[in-house]
Amino acid sequence: MRAVVTGGAGFVGSRVCEALVDSGAEVVCLDNLLTGAPGNVAGLRGHPAFRFEHCDVAEGFTSRAVRAALRPDLDLVLHLASPASPVDYLEHPIETLDAGSRGTRAALDLAGEHGARLVLASTSEVYGDPQVHPQTEEYWGNVSSVGPRSVYDESKRFGEALTAGYRRAFGTDTGIVRIFNTYGPRMRAHDGRVVPTFVRQALAGEPLTVAGDGSQTRSLCYVDDLVAGLLAFAHSGHPGPMNLGNPHELTVARIAEDVIRATGSTSPVVQVERPVDDPGKRCPDITLARAELGWEPRISWLDGLARTVSWFRSRSRGAA
Repeated sequence: MRAVVTGGAGFVGSRVCEALVDSGAEVVCLDNLLTGAPGNVAGLRGHPAFRFEHCDVAEGFTSRAVRAALRPDLDLVLHLASPASPVDYLEHPIETLDAGSRGTRAALDLAGEHGARLVLASTSEVYGDPQVHPQTEEYWGNVSSVGPRSVYDESKRFGEALTAGYRRAFGTDTGIVRIFNTYGPRMRAHDGRVVPTFVRQALAGEPLTVAGDGSQTRSLCYVDDLVAGLLAFAHSGHPGPMNLGNPHELTVARIAEDVIRATGSTSPVVQVERPVDDPGKRCPDITLARAELGWEPRISWLDGLARTVSWFRSRSRGAA
């Protein structure tokens, strides 16, 4: 198998690249490093089945080096390229919209050119602040098209529409997965998402900043489980959309408490203002993934948290 992973130097993308190489696939990793990092794929550099090319997918695959890397027939295009954390997509709103629109179209055209399967990494954010709980794939969502989060939410919703349109109009082999909150090693300490934020604060002895009263919920899937589900979906031929996430629901206040215990921190918890359009509930219905893929998360929240804390500790010692 030959696969292209856009956004392949990101938190999830780099783990996908590793899993593909480990399975015997040849992998071309494309990333403009806006939010990804070369260090995430450092362990693959020099591997004969891995190639990295600096590329902004929204600009297409026009450079000579990228075209050379893509010249042999491809079997799979995994389109993961996009800023994904609130900090990132609020800082890079146009780049986020471009990744979901122009970038998705370029990835779809590439897949069509090679007769490859295209998998779009969409997001639970297409459900917005949901009025249906837990969220099933049939739910259309409750999303503001002009709020501060809309650059991410609507780029993914448009990407889904474009992907479905290519499937209907051209017969392109496409699939859509909706990824719920994922955590684990290689998350950036300051990317704004709840787990790395709390772990960073706890390890530094800083107050843990809980938005509002902390009663809002998140459902956290360890990255290894997510990658296993993503690749199972890629090989399944299923069109989606399909939810991938952990249906074990936690309040943000509980997440903060668990992080304090896992780190042995004495940090206090303080309440801060909730962001605009912050979802009150987030929990996937994964009935479809269980039925079609035989997939469900296997790593418990506390086990995954312990692994994540250990990784952040090692990074802190290295920085020191």
